[in-house]
Amino acid sequence: MASKIHNRHDHSYKLLFSHPEMVRDLLTGFVKEAWVEQLDFSTLEKVSGSYVTEDLRDREDDIIWRVRWGDDWLYVYLLLEFQSSEDKHMAVRIMTYQGLLYQDLIRQEAFTPSGKLPPILPIVLYNGEKRWTAAQNVAELVERVPGGLERYRPDMAYLLLDEGAIVNDPAWSDQMRNVAAALFRLEHNRDEQDMLEVLGTLVEWLKAPEQTGLRRAVVVWIRRVLLPSRAPDMELPEFSDLQDLHEVHDMLAERIKHWPEQWEERGRQEGRRETLEEAEQRVREAEQRALEEKCATVRHLLAFGVLSDEQIAEATGLSVDEIAKLRIEDKH
Repeated sequence: MASKIHNRHDHSYKLLFSHPEMVRDLLTGFVKEAWVEQLDFSTLEKVSGSYVTEDLRDREDDIIWRVRWGDDWLYVYLLLEFQSSEDKHMAVRIMTYQGLLYQDLIRQEAFTPSGKLPPILPIVLYNGEKRWTAAQNVAELVERVPGGLERYRPDMAYLLLDEGAIVNDPAWSDQMRNVAAALFRLEHNRDEQDMLEVLGTLVEWLKAPEQTGLRRAVVVWIRRVLLPSRAPDMELPEFSDLQDLHEVHDMLAERIKHWPEQWEERGRQEGRRETLEEAEQRVREAEQRALEEKCATVRHLLAFGVLSDEQIAEATGLSVDEIAKLRIEDKH
């Protein structure tokens, strides 16, 4: 089940970040480096992520974009990897993906004006509940060996965007007009009202006709990822009945009103089940204590050797077979 949820998350993110607006907002909102200011976002172009290694095994990468940087046609390749669980060897995976991408660029002769390979920005976007602790540079995963060998240790880092750490950072502000930031806030919303507020903001931001595709991708993500994790028991209309984001917002605004009542009723039902289980446990414990007391009485009577098994059974309520069993146990 967990792997299915992770797959839904990863596939929905691929759909979302197949739109240039999402990539632009991700870079401008969360990559705080000077070179980003020189990017021409009107040139954002998604490129193929399919490679064939030397042993002919296919590797389908998540999403790769390129964008013009500065005055020259120097493309900065953006390698996006989506994670809903931590991978302690992610740095090695990223190093492999970059190598495959560079091999492909060499085959295409996609060099910079100076004849060199273009730079790549590898981004790992992580939305798990626990904070990411895996190494962010492959050098951290390779043992240091003194005496000169350390010079050959690989040194390649990736940019980690840990959504939970971002939205819980007191220094972070979600007031900017940024669709990627709104997505992070939705995934880590404080309460139902906060979720509705963000959805209302997205309805306003994405109302232009040319943003229909992105609105549709957000609806898919809400249905397949957000609501199954937030309200798994919610019955939703057929997918075709929710064509746009404002319809999802209006539907949730109505249904969220009843969530506290549903949770309260569920809590009462669980409380009744727990009370019944506790009562049954008390009965079982009392019966066990009564049985132990009867067995102790039987052993005392057997020790005197005056009464027959039938008489002891009549006095204690145990069966003759049970008394005979106790007699055998005492002899051993």
